[in-house]
Amino acid sequence: MRTVGSVHINNELLRRSNMANTYHQIYLQTVFAVKYRKAVIDKSWRSQLQGVIGNLISEANCKTIIVNGVEDHVHCFVGLRPVVSVSELMKTVKLNHQNISMTIH
Repeated sequence: MRTVGSVHINNELLRRSNMANTYHQIYLQTVFAVKYRKAVIDKSWRSQLQGVIGNLISEANCKTIIVNGVEDHVHCFVGLRPVVSVSELMKTVKLNHQNISMTIH
């Protein structure tokens, strides 16, 4: 038996016990804002843009919970997997949605 801080650990019990499955639940809210917050996201193609962003999040192996927004910004609520870094997800979504949004409108 060993002591870590004020906790006594029985090494034999640690060796014999099976570890339970790992559970994770990471949520992330992001906001993509239009440069200078200009109201350029038109209502006629806004839902198409939001769908594209949602698909890009899903393709990055994350769970798209909701994508919504108004004329000058888009909110994304995402279930993030621990194997995906926040910076990598944002880089992927931002680069790809900018390329696609140029062709939408």
